[in-house]
Amino acid sequence: MKTDQIEIFQTIRAALQPYATLGFTNRTNSEEKYDLWSEKNLEIDGEQRTETFFVSVDIKEGHVSLELLPEHLPQHERETVIRELDDLTLNLIEDRVAAAYKIFKEQEWV
Repeated sequence: MKTDQIEIFQTIRAALQPYATLGFTNRTNSEEKYDLWSEKNLEIDGEQRTETFFVSVDIKEGHVSLELLPEHLPQHERETVIRELDDLTLNLIEDRVAAAYKIFKEQEWV
C-alpha cells in the first residue's frame, strides 16, 4: 500500500497517460498536477465548446485529488480524495476512467 503523496500521484498519472494518445490533450504535466482535455469542437446541452475537461490528478495538502467528469457537478461531488493507494483502489480508479472514456467515445466528444 502506498501512502506517500508523490508516489500515489505518479502511479495514478502513469495510469492516465495512455489516454493522451486516444484524442486527449495534456495541458498540465508537472510534478504536482496532470490533466487531460478533449479539444474537439462540439455542443453539449446546447453549449458550444472548443474544449471539454476529462480528468485530472493533483497533489493537495494532505492528499491526492482525482477529478473526473462530469465537470458540471460541484467540486465536492466530483473529487475523489486519495490518502492511500493499494491495488484495489488503483483498479477502481482505472475502471472509473475507462467508463468515463467510454462515455466520451459514445457521445463523440473525443
